[in-house]
Amino acid sequence: MSLQSTDQIADLLTRIRNAIMVGKTEVRVPTSKLKVAVVAGLKKSGYLADYKLEKGTPRDTLLVVINEAGKNPVINEIEKVSKPGRRVYVGASEIPTIKSGRGIVLLSTSKGIMTGQEAKKSRLGGEILVKVY
Repeated sequence: MSLQSTDQIADLLTRIRNAIMVGKTEVRVPTSKLKVAVVAGLKKSGYLADYKLEKGTPRDTLLVVINEAGKNPVINEIEKVSKPGRRVYVGASEIPTIKSGRGIVLLSTSKGIMTGQEAKKSRLGGEILVKVY
């Protein structure tokens, strides 16, 4: 298995999705600043329980705690919107609402990665990275 993926976010989301489907409560992924920012946004929105950075020899590892033991995961659907072949950009007024406001989108803006609501408040548009429900 190669440590390098062409799409870091898609790899992260696939690992989280697969762990949820088999009933795991945590998953380890190779770390990057972008992955940490996405996981921090999901934790702040309440979709993940916690995350930790673990030091490693070839590369650090990101431990993503999906849910506490004995509890159901909050994430029902998690999807990558912008792909390497098709980037999706929106202005502040065009940020979509997911499932009538019950879900969130994470955007990459000039001020960093933030949720759709934060971006609307700050009047910032950007690239839609992740859609979560």
